[in-house]
Amino acid sequence: MPGYRAHLGFGFTLGLICLAGLFFWGMYRPPIETMAILLGLCLVGSLTPDVDTDSKGQNLVYSLLILFDLFLIFKGEYKWAAILGFCAMLPAIGHHRGWTHTWWAMLLIPLPILAAPVYLFHQPWQQVLPYYLAFVLGFFSHLLLDRQFF
Repeated sequence: MPGYRAHLGFGFTLGLICLAGLFFWGMYRPPIETMAILLGLCLVGSLTPDVDTDSKGQNLVYSLLILFDLFLIFKGEYKWAAILGFCAMLPAIGHHRGWTHTWWAMLLIPLPILAAPVYLFHQPWQQVLPYYLAFVLGFFSHLLLDRQFF
C-alpha cells in the first residue's frame, strides 16, 4: 500500500489540478495566499485517514489539532475545545483501514473546518466552504489511492 509520500504527492497533484481547472475556467480565482492554504488543507486531508496508525500523517494531524485546541482554550471556547479533544480520540476506537477509510468519514471528519468559523466567528458558510472542500478532496485522494472506492 502507498506510503505517506505517495499520499502527499497524489493529494497535492489532485489539489493542484482542481485549483488550476477552477482558475482556468474562471469559476474560482482566490488570491495566491488562499490557494496555498487550500493546497495545505488538501495535503493534511490526504494524510488524515491514517491517523489510526502510528504514522507521519498522525503526527502532523495531531500536532495541528493540538494547536487548534490551544487556540480554542485561549479564546475561552472550552466547550469547543472539549468537543475537539473528544473527536480527536475517536480514531483510536477503530482499526487501520476501518471507519477512517470510509466515504462518510471523508465528509464528517473535516466538518469542524466548516462549523468552527460559522459558529465561533459568524462567518458565512459560503466563505469557508472552499476550505472544507479542499480537505475533503485530499481525503478523497487518500481513499482513491488506497482503492477504497473501487
